[in-house]
Amino acid sequence: MNKAELKQKLTKLQYKVTQEDGTEKPFDNEYWDNKEQGIYVDIVSGEPLFSSSDKYQSGTGWPSFYNILETENIVKKEDRSFFFRKRVEVRSKTANSHLGHVFSDGPAPTGLRYCINSASLRFVKVDQLESEGYGEYKKIFEKPDLNTELATFGAGCFWGVESLFEAVEGVSSVVSGYMGGSDSSANYQRVSSGDTLHTEVVHIVFDPKVVTYEYLIKYFFRLHDPTQNNRQGPDEGFQYRSVIFAHSEEQMATATSEKQVFDDSKVFDKASVTAIEKAMKFYPAEDYHQNFYQNHPEKQVCHILRDK
Repeated sequence: MNKAELKQKLTKLQYKVTQEDGTEKPFDNEYWDNKEQGIYVDIVSGEPLFSSSDKYQSGTGWPSFYNILETENIVKKEDRSFFFRKRVEVRSKTANSHLGHVFSDGPAPTGLRYCINSASLRFVKVDQLESEGYGEYKKIFEKPDLNTELATFGAGCFWGVESLFEAVEGVSSVVSGYMGGSDSSANYQRVSSGDTLHTEVVHIVFDPKVVTYEYLIKYFFRLHDPTQNNRQGPDEGFQYRSVIFAHSEEQMATATSEKQVFDDSKVFDKASVTAIEKAMKFYPAEDYHQNFYQNHPEKQVCHILRDK
């Protein structure tokens, strides 16, 4: 849109903030105290920017987030307009809207505070996500079934790992994605660079009354070579490492025990290099990675399940 069209679409405050780098009043704006679930999108372009699950009360009077929903939709720029003091401005990528600033005084796990103007945002409630074209973000807010548990494993390319775990009775869901990195978000392009320290993983929902966590770990060791350091077959890099992300102290203990059982079995000449770590935030992979072999039956599966 050109300036004239934007003036027609936006309120005076929205135009001043997004197009003229303005700032709205603290504690006197639409979303600073909004506690509903949903996502925040750019008021001009509709780009997904932030999630209510990453929103917190900073006491500043502006909407504050410790994480970004979609990293590629955010641009950071040096800003010295405030009495020549150095700040980091936050803008949307497509619309180039001024959003606010990011500071390094936020809560864990990122330590960041994205201080954003409500006037730059539009809030989409959870029950409106599907109808407004943001259905892919509904899974962020889905409550876990109290009768199920989670398991997360990294064993090389997630395509083959996903396809094998989907065949296990008692497993109701397998989602390919990323876990373990220090960055506040993850996507395939950035993870593949090796700079984010994320690992390709599968996020599994299972019924412990049907299949035990112990069995899933044994299955995990059978479907890859856990003695290879940061690689599986031709795929090499930290994102392909062998790792178990435990979701509880009980899972941590079971994983440690089963790793020793595997090493004692001498299936390979070398001991496993499988890391056992506490589960972190899970980032689902892009849609084209999900159910890859179901959608591409002509492709050769990259993992084989061993008898031992």
